[in-house]
Amino acid sequence: MEGLLPAPERDRALGMDVYITRTPGIGGVIRKTPDDFVVEEIFDDAHYEGGRYLVIEVEKRDWDTHRLIREIARALRISQRRISFAGTKDRRAVTRQRMAIMNLEEDALRDLRIPDLRISVLGRTNRPLGLGDLKGNRFSIVIRDLLVDTDSAKERLERITHEILEIGGVPNYFGVQRFGEIRPVTHLVGEAIVRGDLERAVFTYLAMPFPDEPEETRAAREELWESRDVRSALRRYPRHLTYELAMLNHLVSNPGDHAGALMVLPENLRRMFVHAYQSYLFNRMLSMRLRRCLTFEPVEGDIVCFSRSGMPDVSRTERVRAENIEAVRRLSERGRAFVTLPLIGYESELAAGEQGEIERQILESEGISRESFSVKICPDLGSRGARRPALLAVDPRVDLLEGNACIQFSLPPGSYATVVLREYMKDSGESN
Repeated sequence: MEGLLPAPERDRALGMDVYITRTPGIGGVIRKTPDDFVVEEIFDDAHYEGGRYLVIEVEKRDWDTHRLIREIARALRISQRRISFAGTKDRRAVTRQRMAIMNLEEDALRDLRIPDLRISVLGRTNRPLGLGDLKGNRFSIVIRDLLVDTDSAKERLERITHEILEIGGVPNYFGVQRFGEIRPVTHLVGEAIVRGDLERAVFTYLAMPFPDEPEETRAAREELWESRDVRSALRRYPRHLTYELAMLNHLVSNPGDHAGALMVLPENLRRMFVHAYQSYLFNRMLSMRLRRCLTFEPVEGDIVCFSRSGMPDVSRTERVRAENIEAVRRLSERGRAFVTLPLIGYESELAAGEQGEIERQILESEGISRESFSVKICPDLGSRGARRPALLAVDPRVDLLEGNACIQFSLPPGSYATVVLREYMKDSGESN
């Protein structure tokens, strides 16, 4: 994998150092309107024949999943905990996803009026929806304002698609959404938590300023970043920053209680911090593997997982050794074994060989250990660790319509469409 193209600074800051394809990109922007980014969940055929949970499909436009659930719960006058779903979706997009609402009759939806939302009832079931129910997501995306002419765009789209198919996919990076598109701060909060510095974690979340925020918000954060005056910040912060205001209120009432300030956040958001730092480390390890010219083919020392129902199953792993490497490689060629990298936690198993050297080097450069992820100062935020395939298998279909690139593909749960799109766009502002 010599000669890989380097990524721009904004990607490298999130651990995504290189592109896997060598063809120059087409530039452009995504999400110029929400209708340019359409996502539909993929489920096995399910028969909803009765039970406590009303299953609905929601088509939402320009809605964050968690905020929509809060709005639905408020409108129905029920607890948010009664609403379950299989996965979060991009905000600036048109998305179709399923939800299950406990102990709700269909008639209750009749008078529900929420802008840019359509609801279809699918039936009833005996259990809530969860991540295990989702088989994947289908994407249909338009890239506008290309930086090259139509003929060049057509040639580059075809060449990049050919490269991706020849490789078998793209690096399974965590995309920018994992860290925050406007304000990529989530992993920095997680890093501070792992290091046991909860004060830094709190003020990083509350106050670290970024240039793409609205002026009023950025100015308020800058002032708090410099002054640490939470009482003044509580008066100045915009009212739509509900999580920040809750934390500031807690700090005004309980000066210095940084652990308590984190605990006022919803559980899913609190846990996202350490998970984002794990994702950043994963991206760095994957980038270093690629820069060292290790392919997605298993080598001695790697830890691989095997397929179940045609998908990588990270619960079934095996270390690659001299005595099994040929068998593992044959399975890999048939799409039944996959190189994995760790999402570092206190129970993580590190690889051996060159991949193991990479993992230990990254941890050493960060000045942390696996045990750091037990987060002794706040154990509820710790993580045992997990594994993730290094390669994201994808089969894109591309076209040019009226000077815009149209790309369609499907991905498994937990993968990011933007890591496919970045290969086509390269360093041209694909996160705009």
